[in-house]
Amino acid sequence: MSNIPRISQAEMPHELATFLSPRVKRLGYLGEFFQCTAHQPEALLSFLKFTEHLKHALPNNLTEVVALSVSRLMDNAYERVQHERLSLKLGFSREWLAEVLSFSEDGHGYMSEPERLVQLLAIRMIRRGGHQTAPEFEAVTQAIGVAPSIAVLMLVGRYMSHALIVNTLNLAPPVPPLSAAHSAAPSSPDHAFADDTYAESTEEKHS
Repeated sequence: MSNIPRISQAEMPHELATFLSPRVKRLGYLGEFFQCTAHQPEALLSFLKFTEHLKHALPNNLTEVVALSVSRLMDNAYERVQHERLSLKLGFSREWLAEVLSFSEDGHGYMSEPERLVQLLAIRMIRRGGHQTAPEFEAVTQAIGVAPSIAVLMLVGRYMSHALIVNTLNLAPPVPPLSAAHSAAPSSPDHAFADDTYAESTEEKHS
């Protein structure tokens, strides 16, 4: 865990503290991500507003598919465990959650076709650095439309940014994982939707 000083909500600029208040009230805590990134309050506030705009641009199910998929693939337990809980709170089933986290190409029918297409696009974007993902993106645009598809691209970038920061600071999840959902996920998500050219091992990506 990083030893950089944590900034409390009371120490934050008024606009940032006010923006975070509903989140803190809902969750009952101020996450370390915010306590650390508050050293750049204006950038953090923009990041939060960016996130909110994208959430309004997509239905909850697609937002959660992106959040869970990117956090799983980027090994960002801090974000994943929170979105596991949020998904259940939003009314999605444990079976749906387990299928999203499994990265299975076949699945058991809990995920819709648009959800599976969005997940595949997110996975290929990360594995390929965004290159040669035109077929996946075209499939998503055909399924959900152009404007929501652009929101998906931006949301993948948002959750990748979060993962890089959290993993660099070595921040622990603020709440325990849902063991059932976590156990359903594969130990090596890089084997999901693999292709001969672009699939990488977790060890290679983090070496």
